Amino acid sequence: MGHGLEGRFVSTDAHTDGVVHVAGDARQRFHDARGYGYPLEGNEIALAPVEAAHLLYRGDLESVVVDDEPLGFREFVAREPGVDFGVRFLVYADLRSRGFYLSPATEPWLESPPASDFAVFPRGKGPRDGAVEYALRVVGERTDLPAGDLREGVLAVVDEEGEITYFAVSREEITGTSDDSFPADGPFEADLLADRVVVWEPPLALYERTFYGQPLEGREYDDPTLQCSLLEAAHLAEAGVLDLSVETVSERGRAVEGARFERRLAVYTALRESGVVPKTGYKFGADFRTYADVESVENLGHSEFLVRVHPAEYVFEPRALALDVRLAHGVRKTIVFALVDGEEIEWWSLERLTP
Repeated sequence: MGHGLEGRFVSTDAHTDGVVHVAGDARQRFHDARGYGYPLEGNEIALAPVEAAHLLYRGDLESVVVDDEPLGFREFVAREPGVDFGVRFLVYADLRSRGFYLSPATEPWLESPPASDFAVFPRGKGPRDGAVEYALRVVGERTDLPAGDLREGVLAVVDEEGEITYFAVSREEITGTSDDSFPADGPFEADLLADRVVVWEPPLALYERTFYGQPLEGREYDDPTLQCSLLEAAHLAEAGVLDLSVETVSERGRAVEGARFERRLAVYTALRESGVVPKTGYKFGADFRTYADVESVENLGHSEFLVRVHPAEYVFEPRALALDVRLAHGVRKTIVFALVDGEEIEWWSLERLTP
C-alpha cells in the first residue's frame, strides 16, 4: 500500500519532461532515505516520471494525479510519459533491485549531469554524495545508435522480451611496443596480383620480426616469399620497401573495396605507427586482430583486440553490437571500433558488464 501518499503530475518545464510533486513526509521517506527525486520547499519533493512509476510499482505511492484523475501504476505507465519510457523504466527498476540508487542525468537532479539518461551512484551512495559510478544510456534493441552519439559510460540495451544487456563503453588508447623498422637494402621486387601482392626474396626479418605478410611456402621455409594484403603492401610501398608505388597499390585497393580501403588503410597505418601489428580479422568477422608486443613470429602471443573500421557517421544496430561483443569475448578479445573521419580516428571499445 502507498500509506496515503499521492503525487501530482506537473506540466513540463525547462529542465524536465514533466515531474511529479509529492508532499507529506516525502523528503525524509523517499529522497533522504532512498535517493528518489530532488527537494522542493519543506518536505515536498519532485520525482521524474520513471521514479514515480517505480514508487507506484512498489506500492510506496498510492497514486499520481494527472488532470485531476488519480492513476495507479498500470494507468500511469499506460500513458508512457516521456520518450522511451518503457525501456527506461525496466532498466531503472533492474538497477534499483541490484542495490543501486540512480537519478535522471539532468538538472536539477544533478548539478553537473553526465551526457546520458541516468547517473548511477556507487552502492551505498546517493545523489548528495558527489560520486557517479556509471553514466548510463538506455536503448531498445531496435533503436539505432549513431557513432557520433557514443559516450564513455554504460549502454543498457533492452530486448523485445525485457532482458537487459549492459555494455561498458570506453575510449580506447591502443599502443604497443612492436618493431616497425624497415630494412635498408630495399626496395624489393614485388608483383601486384588480383587482391594481394607477392614480395620476392625479402629479408627474413620482414616476416619473422615485423610480421608482414604470410610465407607463400607455408610453415616450412628458409627464406620466405611473402604474400601481403593490399593494406600491408600499400604501407610497405609508402615506406619504399617495395618496388611498387603506393599509388599503384592503393588504386587496386580502391578498385577491390571502394572507399572502405582508404578507411582501413588509415587505421592500419595508425596501428603500425602506434607500435601495434594489425593482421586480418576475417576469421572473427572483423577487419583486424591486433598484437601489441610482437618480438618475433615464433614467440607470438594472443591478439588482444578485434578492430572493426567504420566511417565516423556510421549508425550501429544494437543487435550487431551485441554480436560483435559476444564474439570477441568468446575468443578472449575486446572489440574495438575505429571511427574514421578523414585523418582523425576515434577508438571505442565495448565489453559486457554486470553491474
